[in-house]
Amino acid sequence: MKLCFLVEELYRHDGMPLDVVRQLTSWGHQVDVVRPGGSLLRISEEVRAGTHDAWVLKTVSGGPGLTLLEAAASVGLTTVNDARSIRAVRDKVLTSVIARQHRLPVPVTYSAPRATLFADVPEELFPLVVKPADGSSGRGVRLVSAPGRLAEAEQADEGQLIAQPYVSNPGFDLKVYCLAGEFHATVRRSPLHPDASVDARAVPLPAEVAAVAAKVGAVFGLDLYGIDVVLGPDGPVIVDINDFPSFRQVPDAASRLAGAVLELARTGGADRKGAFAPAPRIPMQPEISHGRPHPHPAAGLGPGTGAGMVAAVPEGAQI
Repeated sequence: MKLCFLVEELYRHDGMPLDVVRQLTSWGHQVDVVRPGGSLLRISEEVRAGTHDAWVLKTVSGGPGLTLLEAAASVGLTTVNDARSIRAVRDKVLTSVIARQHRLPVPVTYSAPRATLFADVPEELFPLVVKPADGSSGRGVRLVSAPGRLAEAEQADEGQLIAQPYVSNPGFDLKVYCLAGEFHATVRRSPLHPDASVDARAVPLPAEVAAVAAKVGAVFGLDLYGIDVVLGPDGPVIVDINDFPSFRQVPDAASRLAGAVLELARTGGADRKGAFAPAPRIPMQPEISHGRPHPHPAAGLGPGTGAGMVAAVPEGAQI
């Protein structure tokens, strides 16, 4: 097959997706790597020629790559993921509206161009997590304890912001990765708990989180994606959704992802927006405990509770 990878400058030396490119090449496929922010492109003719079986995007949220991917989709070429789905999860304002419309566990979300405008949010909802609406990789995420501290949270040239009530959690996020129906879970330190002692590693996926992850793919029409989940006192809460994430800690990530890209290129991807996905395939991993919730980032990581995990979603599970 012949594939085109759109790779932002930030990722031009990164193992993901370049390890995937190398894997595909070693299997005998032709892969063209285009740098949207650093290449001269005869884009109208390249797209119209239609010589690639699929276009794959790995760029930052505000980069030019998504426009190129949308151009390929506009003339009927296969893209991984669907370009419309990527747009829906890269704008966190839009993401929150779609997610809550479909009853996904996403916190109530406020939007404003400056942090100080969140002073009108009801005080009982503080502390607030404030972050850029087009942010990624934890960039610009901060916790504001009270309305009087919003001025300290101001940062220049951030564009639109969102704010959500902080969810008490054990000091780590659960990162769930989906590779065309195969699900993997890992833990990593929360950007709101920089001092928490967390060993980033693969873990089993709780059934309730697996159901949420599957529903995200169905609602947004994504095939390759990740979600950040906080295991709060009332259950899992989605705090972020990403197209083509890092897939860190996923065993044999490069070959698994390369295989998923080839399958999606052959089938044209899953046009399943608004329809429930089948039960995800979840490899078994060592167990993780929930730990003690953190009321705020200054608290230490609590001891584990030994909460049991399961590794599959039964057929017909309600999501």
